[in-house]
Formats: sequence, structure tokens, C-alpha cells
Amino acid sequence: MSTETTASVSTHILDTSIGRPAEGVAISLAARAGSGAEWQALGGSVTDADGRCKDLPALPEGTTHVRLDFETEAYFDKKSANQQADATQDAPANRDSDTTGAFFPEVAITFAVKPGEHYHVPLLLNPFGYSVYRGS
Repeated sequence: MSTETTASVSTHILDTSIGRPAEGVAISLAARAGSGAEWQALGGSVTDADGRCKDLPALPEGTTHVRLDFETEAYFDKKSANQQADATQDAPANRDSDTTGAFFPEVAITFAVKPGEHYHVPLLLNPFGYSVYRGS
């Protein structure tokens, strides 16, 4: 939760290839106070069945930049092994692409924050691309 002297961060992941939340993705959080400062690892979490991390660590006072690291390789390896997309959706199979493994084994998102504000930064993910935005 943000205070007047700190910001707060939340995230969730939607797997756009199946139109469902991405469960079981490890996310780590780091922060720094200024562009030239060293990153401080704060800890992490794992997405729940709704694709959300509800227990990310609080940001320290003076944080100006935040980095979220999403470990997507294990998610896609598991998904590929379970053939989740073909088994649960009516979408056509990817005939022209090898969907095993992860083209993006990790996604790192870095953004600036201001004290007193909350930042919800969702990740829209598929095997060959991703997008992020500042949500609400």
C-alpha cells in the first residue's frame, strides 16, 4: 500500500494465447533510488489462479525506479507439456511455429514511480510476444 513517502506496485498476467490468467509465474521485484543507484532485490511472489500477485513486497522510501522480472520460461515449458492451449481452447493450432519452450524466457519491466501513487502494471503474454501498460 502506498503512503505519502512511498509508492506501491501490483501486477497480473493474462496469457493472450488462451485468453486466461497465467498461473504459477514467478515474479521478482527490485527497486532503486535514482537512475545511477544499484538495484535492491526486495523479494517476489508467484501468480495465483487469477494471474495475480497479491503479496509483492513493499517499496522502500525513496524508490524512484522499479523492476519486475517475470520468469516466463517455466510457465511456457509447463504449458507446452500439458498442451493446455489446444486442450482448452477452440483456437486453431499454431501450424507454422514451434510452440515448445519460450521465445522470451524472461520479461523484465522497468518503470519510474512517485511517492504516494499506486502502480498496477499488467503483463499481456503469449509465446512470441508481450505487452505491458500502466493499469488502474
